[in-house]
Amino acid sequence: MADTVAGASPDHQVSVSPTLEGDPNRRDFIHIATGVAAAGIVGGLAWPFIDQMNPAGDTLALASIEFDLGKVVEGQQVVVKWRGKPLFVRHRTPAEIQKAIAADHEDLRDPATDESRHKPGKAEWLILVGTCTHLGCVPTFGGGDYGGWFCPCHGSVYDTSGRIRRGPAPKNLEVPDYSFLSDSKVKVG
Repeated sequence: MADTVAGASPDHQVSVSPTLEGDPNRRDFIHIATGVAAAGIVGGLAWPFIDQMNPAGDTLALASIEFDLGKVVEGQQVVVKWRGKPLFVRHRTPAEIQKAIAADHEDLRDPATDESRHKPGKAEWLILVGTCTHLGCVPTFGGGDYGGWFCPCHGSVYDTSGRIRRGPAPKNLEVPDYSFLSDSKVKVG
């Protein structure tokens, strides 16, 4: 069916067919295709930012570790890597334990008793995250005036219970979550 165009003589009829621009099905398809393409582009740009928030594969593998305490003799410390940080496993001597208990009532920057820093009945085993609470350096054992750890970077001094005694560190060495699986095996994390 042909429509007549205004102003045309009846002898000359011009046929006007509907154009594709006026076709609602094509217009809807173009809008949907554009929306899908835009969503794909936004998703592609956002994915690297979302993916970087996932924990690293090497961290997942070390979320918890088991350690055989039978390898550590009295008076010795072993350093184990846990969650990318050093973990101090110290087999304390009776003298170190007594020295730590004697300091329980002193004026400490981050007050904590020695008993709160180890598991009940296991005072000889001290397990600490081995990073200084000042700037994350690794303290060494046996330095300083308190017989514990000394951070050579900025001079923080910790006692035999890992409590801060002097220097810029604001807190004690962290005690991680751990449990004894047996008398000679511990699980950290």
